[in-house]
Amino acid sequence: MTTTTVKTTTAVRAVAVHKVFGDDAATRVEALAGVDLDVPRGTFLAIMGPSGSGKSTLMHCLAGLDRITAGEVWIGDLRVDRLDDRGLTRLRRDRVGFVFQQFNLVPTLNALENITLPAAIAGRKPDKAWLDEVIESVGLGDRLKHRPSELSGGQQQRVACARALAARPDVIFADEPTGNLDSRSGAEVLGLLRDAADRFGQTVVMVTHDPGAAGHADHVVFLADGRVVAELPSPTAESVLERMKHLEA
Repeated sequence: MTTTTVKTTTAVRAVAVHKVFGDDAATRVEALAGVDLDVPRGTFLAIMGPSGSGKSTLMHCLAGLDRITAGEVWIGDLRVDRLDDRGLTRLRRDRVGFVFQQFNLVPTLNALENITLPAAIAGRKPDKAWLDEVIESVGLGDRLKHRPSELSGGQQQRVACARALAARPDVIFADEPTGNLDSRSGAEVLGLLRDAADRFGQTVVMVTHDPGAAGHADHVVFLADGRVVAELPSPTAESVLERMKHLEA
């Protein structure tokens, strides 16, 4: 009998992860070439790398959005790569939160309905005390009845952050969360993700190309050609930029 769970203090783990696209030699692309990664609980991790480095593919594989070709992926005590489609659906519904560049809000629902949508889909009532705390933390108390079209980009992304937090997931995956925002709104969203780790002990894994965004993280992992090529603890925007210059040299 294969084991799919194990007790761990690690929120996310990749073990020798490979991801290959294409079925024959002419079309074969190895997007991930043996990635090892451990993300402790409560850590804010940034993943960086040039276009085509595999950073978005890695995030999709870690989050159960895409299946790996070889290796192991764990979310907490659950082995993701051995889950069937139903198990992956439960994982994404119950244990993983997402913040995307495009916000991905339902335009016909107001802010509060968007925040509580995952719970509604799962047939659960949200924990009111926790929901109130999350809404207060993202500063949306006076905008809950507004639809996305009535909100600024920064406010829409705050709704997306609140939606991710409301389910109390094991980990929040953020894919270029400031990519469509001005610098002020982007800084507010990054502050929310930083606060989620510091205040709520939330694990956050963020893909970004922006050294300033990566400077909010606890740790940065750099990818190139589908491999981890460098890491940087306690980053600043300046130290991230300097490390990127050396990697590109």
